[in-house]
Amino acid sequence: MTSKPLIILIAGPYRSGTNDDPELMANNLRKMEEAALPIFRAGHIPVIGEWLALPLLKQAGSTHPGDETYQEISYPVSRRILAKCDAILRIPGESKGADGDVQIALEQGIKVYYNLEDIIAL
Repeated sequence: MTSKPLIILIAGPYRSGTNDDPELMANNLRKMEEAALPIFRAGHIPVIGEWLALPLLKQAGSTHPGDETYQEISYPVSRRILAKCDAILRIPGESKGADGDVQIALEQGIKVYYNLEDIIAL
């Protein structure tokens, strides 16, 4: 484990490939959350954008994925979190948002991991 806990954004599909089906979106969130516990147990701080975005969307009155409020909050939350992160874990699956997060991370010199095991081995 590194001497200082890393804040690691877990990025992957949330809406992608779901046709906005709530059950499929929940499955995608669960896949990201499955990476969170091992990251925490390795001594780091896992963060998923939806953990912050979903309560904000509800408070702001978003009625469905992709509505104006969703656009205002969803991607910007992840981008703001990323500005505070030490690294990002990109889990598999097609996702425009996650790919955008990775691109920003690379541009800003933030370490990008593609394998959970690489984080656990730190």
